[in-house]
Amino acid sequence: MEANMSITHASAQRAVFGATARPLTEAERNWRIGGLALLATRVIQGFIYWGGGSRRFIYAPSKLDAWGGHNWMANKFQTAMPGALFGFEHVISFLLQHFWLLYTGVIVFSAAELIAGAALMAGFMTRASALVSMGFSVILMAMFGWQGATCIDEWTMAACNLAMGTTLLLGGSSAFSLDNVLLARRPRLADSAWFRWASGALPLPLADIPFRNLTLALFGFVLIYNVSTYSYFRGSVVTPFHSGPVSPTKHHVTLSNAVVLADGGIRVHAYLDAGTPEAPVHIVDAAVIGPDKVIAEHWDAKALSALTKQNFDNDYAYNKFGPGPYGIRAPMGAKATITLPWVTQAHTPANGSVIRFTDVDGRIFTAPLGVSK
Repeated sequence: MEANMSITHASAQRAVFGATARPLTEAERNWRIGGLALLATRVIQGFIYWGGGSRRFIYAPSKLDAWGGHNWMANKFQTAMPGALFGFEHVISFLLQHFWLLYTGVIVFSAAELIAGAALMAGFMTRASALVSMGFSVILMAMFGWQGATCIDEWTMAACNLAMGTTLLLGGSSAFSLDNVLLARRPRLADSAWFRWASGALPLPLADIPFRNLTLALFGFVLIYNVSTYSYFRGSVVTPFHSGPVSPTKHHVTLSNAVVLADGGIRVHAYLDAGTPEAPVHIVDAAVIGPDKVIAEHWDAKALSALTKQNFDNDYAYNKFGPGPYGIRAPMGAKATITLPWVTQAHTPANGSVIRFTDVDGRIFTAPLGVSK
């Protein structure tokens, strides 16, 4: 039998603890050394995910308080929505509009992080837990990987965690783990394929060539996924560095479905689909611009701040557009239909007119104006 299959249930207890009943074989010794070398990786990988779950359940329960405040996790998900990959934008949008699905998803995800993290730290069902952590990394990179004002913080952490999880899936936990305690008490588990695949106490039940092929396949996946997402978010692989399809630093508001109402007011849909979640956007000026580039109507910061909540029909119950101290205010990911009352007199702007929003940094966002039917 190949070298990595040489640890049987007869020698499992000695291999696990390095017992002195007889000297370890070379395969047993190498396996134990590998487990010791991965000890810090396993414990810190577990701590990262345990930390995410424990913050919500133990140390900062407001993150799971859907009725209590701005720390509720839905707000975090909404900030990720504009740059999410692989259709996750639509998944997040659907969840934000279906409270109980969202709440259940947040609880299940947080509990899975807590359990998988604790299991990795303890070395219990190490490979199964490592596989779960890899799934977390893929999802988190796809959802939050574009964010980070100075660097792609979320991507960097998830990319490293994906590589760490893959290493633990292949390498197991042959030292200082509950898997080893379980194997020592029930040596016959060494003959069980499920135990070898789910735990980390013994090598995978694969000969050298199949193990090599599995390793190369996982390496290829990690390499392609990490490098391709980095290239998409920031370039610097085959293209120059760029700020990404969705900017993590500069706010951008997409205006659409802008129409003139029968009473002369303006209705427009706004979506804050780029920028940092650390600060809201402030729209300090709005205007209707005619085809001759002449301002037909104008709302300054004071007029925009005087709008009421009834002027904002928000798509979601979390991050919202609304009146602020310096015009219209909105956190990242907010979507709303905004109604601006005509200030001077009700009339229909000329064909070719546009609605223009200007934020506090001077960035301009426009949409063509139609007529409400």
